[in-house]
Amino acid sequence: MKKLTLALALLGALTIAACNTVSGAGDDLQSASNAVENEMD
Repeated sequence: MKKLTLALALLGALTIAACNTVSGAGDDLQSASNAVENEMD
């Protein structure tokens, strides 16, 4: 559970730092959701 929380925190920080456009934000959110989904499997 701690790994999942850490992964979410890191992905959130990267998403905020990396998305410069609305399109980029959508791509980042999709990437983050894929990473979380993979972590849960």
